[in-house]
Amino acid sequence: MATTLFGISYDAADAARTASFWAELLGRTVNPGATPESASIAPSDDPAAGPTLMFHQVLETKTVKNRVHLDLITTEFDDELARILSLGATVIAQFDSWTTLADLEGNEFDLVRG
Repeated sequence: MATTLFGISYDAADAARTASFWAELLGRTVNPGATPESASIAPSDDPAAGPTLMFHQVLETKTVKNRVHLDLITTEFDDELARILSLGATVIAQFDSWTTLADLEGNEFDLVRG
């Protein structure tokens, strides 16, 4: 195969702050050199950790629903939901098998009951 998914990019008002949120949530580390303009989180040695996450500062604020979002899955749903909320995420909607949340900048993601 000639094409491989390298990373997922997020627009952010403060790239370093948003990267720190996602690094804490995913148990990763923000790569050295993070600034409010640009930051990234590389995957760990575990291939299941996923692609590199990149954050880029933009001046405009988020105004509509994401066109792409991350789905995270856990077998410890209630504990993980509480932990994610303690990091600053907010609940947008709750369903039987998943909860839709927003990160610090309003980007939606789902936590799925595994």
